[in-house]
Amino acid sequence: MVNKERILDEYRTLVSFDSESFHEKMIAAYLFDRLTELGLEVSIDGAGRLLSAGEDAAGNIYGFLKGNAKGEPVILSAHMDTVAPGRGKKLVRHDDGKMTSDGTTVLGADDVSGICVILETLSVIKANCLPHPDIEVVFFAAEEPYCRGSSVFDHSVLKAKHAYVFDLDGEIGTVAISAPTILQFRAEFKGVSAHAGFEPEKGISAIAAAAQAVTKIRTGRLDDHTTANIGLFSGGTGVNVVPGKAVVEGEVRSSIDERAQEVADLIGQTFKEAGKEAGTEVVFSTQKMIKAYSISPDSGVVKRYEKAVKEAGVTGFGTVSTFGGSDANPLNEHGIEAVVVSNAMHNVHTTSEYLYEDELIRCTGIAIKLATETL
Repeated sequence: MVNKERILDEYRTLVSFDSESFHEKMIAAYLFDRLTELGLEVSIDGAGRLLSAGEDAAGNIYGFLKGNAKGEPVILSAHMDTVAPGRGKKLVRHDDGKMTSDGTTVLGADDVSGICVILETLSVIKANCLPHPDIEVVFFAAEEPYCRGSSVFDHSVLKAKHAYVFDLDGEIGTVAISAPTILQFRAEFKGVSAHAGFEPEKGISAIAAAAQAVTKIRTGRLDDHTTANIGLFSGGTGVNVVPGKAVVEGEVRSSIDERAQEVADLIGQTFKEAGKEAGTEVVFSTQKMIKAYSISPDSGVVKRYEKAVKEAGVTGFGTVSTFGGSDANPLNEHGIEAVVVSNAMHNVHTTSEYLYEDELIRCTGIAIKLATETL
């Protein structure tokens, strides 16, 4: 029932929007109108304003389609933003059905393909008068910078308890049932500035203290559940000045929420002890960007997806764990069982991103089965 030309036309239209994070205003306006045309009750919140993200930022879009048959309500979700470089995208369609950019930008399949799957699902339901339970659609803003849009969304408006987030790289039919907590940390070392030539004795190098502290931190894969990384190191004001300030920033990821905080606390303690030995003060802070979740493969939300995959004639069903975050993290945190499902995107966050048309069609077939499961 999927209309190939319609979904590809939709894809071309959506790719044409410059929708990097916090610049989703135009694509949001388009999606608001499309959902309205498809018969949904649509609203948009003030996420862009709440995040102080500027005039080009958008709110989260929520749509509700009243069911015409009994069945468990369902939430279908994708995000509107892309990573950089995502301005001036030019879609290249190859003879074998592969779609890429021209190599100067990302393709935007992350997450335009997810949006297309949802819009085509709704189009098929409307065109064929298919029976369906209540369907809720959420297009989140600013997902790429740690789910900023969904973090300020009012999840209490959602009626369904099962959600499918179309935002996963990999084989069609794959579902991610767990994702990690991501904690960011920042350590500011405060030394004493002095002229490095005339009176270096009066200075205490914050950079030297921070560098020594970093050598005491274990990074990389800490265990089967946890990674740690130091990604940014800055400080100093000039080559002839003993640096009075240095900043070290990094992250901890763990599929066990408590473990992430435990590692971050240990890093903070190590930094402070090293700073004290060097005669510097250390101000250490952490921020939890998203919280881990884990869903049983025997849960209703997973079984519903498995059934949809099989009914759509797709043979690639399988469960995985992901070490990246998505809008499923905040959804789960607010009591909604949400999983992330594959949506025909590959090599995301790179200029070699691609998708195949037939995978997009198969993914939509699964989404139609998810949305039309009735009692």
